[in-house]
Amino acid sequence: MNQNKNKLIDLFIGNISNAIVHEILEKAIDIEEIRIKYNKEIITSFDIAKHYRNKINPAYKPFSSKDQVEIKKKVMNKVRNELQSRILRGYKNINIESTEETVDKFLRKTNIIE
Repeated sequence: MNQNKNKLIDLFIGNISNAIVHEILEKAIDIEEIRIKYNKEIITSFDIAKHYRNKINPAYKPFSSKDQVEIKKKVMNKVRNELQSRILRGYKNINIESTEETVDKFLRKTNIIE
């Protein structure tokens, strides 16, 4: 991968990770006002991630197996670290076990994995 592509992938990973974290947090909270804010954050971050994904060529095909594994690993680590941080700050009912399923769902939606 060239340097520009790596930069776009890093930006994609940051935004898709944020969307995934907020989706998991949204499921963990019962307060409707906070859920609405989480939902807005999911939509915003996911739209930005899709924008970066569309700049990574070819946008219509999944990445190579090696790149898929690398991107998924980075997203998983970023999401788990953020969720652990939230738990340490007192957040409750966070289902860390749903992380991989949610990551796969978002990576499929953006055509990173098949």
